[in-house]
Amino acid sequence: MGDLGVHDSVGVSSSCRPVVACVPSCLVVIPARDEAATIARVVSETRAHTGLPVLVVNDASSDETAREAAGAGAEVLNLADRLGAWGAIQTGLRFALRRGYTMVVTMDADCQHAAGDILAVAGPVASGQCQVSIGSCPERGSKARKAAWSFFRTISGLPYADLTSGFRAYGRKAIRLLLRAEATLSDFQDMGVLLLAHRHGLSIREVPVCMQARASGKSRIFASWFKVAQYMLYTTVVSLTRRKA
Repeated sequence: MGDLGVHDSVGVSSSCRPVVACVPSCLVVIPARDEAATIARVVSETRAHTGLPVLVVNDASSDETAREAAGAGAEVLNLADRLGAWGAIQTGLRFALRRGYTMVVTMDADCQHAAGDILAVAGPVASGQCQVSIGSCPERGSKARKAAWSFFRTISGLPYADLTSGFRAYGRKAIRLLLRAEATLSDFQDMGVLLLAHRHGLSIREVPVCMQARASGKSRIFASWFKVAQYMLYTTVVSLTRRKA
């Protein structure tokens, strides 16, 4: 297979568009909580661009997220209690494993991730180049976020340009690892997951993608200064304690 435009190091450019092969036995998992305004569009565009099956894990939404997702062609799992984005993703990973899928692509429900980039993100995993690939768009970060990424790269030892992207692909080995008890202890889907995969020797690569601003609502992590401080403290502790020697 030719050059996929995939990078292992910092400095990924989103101007490249990787060319990918056919993706085998892959499920797209979308965690969603109160995303009725956008979820149908995300599901429809995903189906149109990839033809892949879509699972929406409805994280105890209070709106019509489940109905909108199902109407757009997704299979929907409704959680009775809120588990957060990572808990919802783990539910999707467990579902995929039991259904026999060999790969999972995770993406957001708010239209930030482009459906046209799904196959590019999945490509390196599908071709056996790695077990985890990250849809990377470092250009989207504000100065504060880029400073946080730089800080976390320093204390964690991880070299990746976009540490917080939830647009990822996981191979079967990664899926099994991320269903272990130690992965369940993660509160977020970013640094803790990457550190766990890195410590267990899984190959991780970055794929340049484009990302849009949220179509509606706001980030739950950056909803307030208290939330930001809580996230920074948690991620700092995780980075220091789980760094691979």
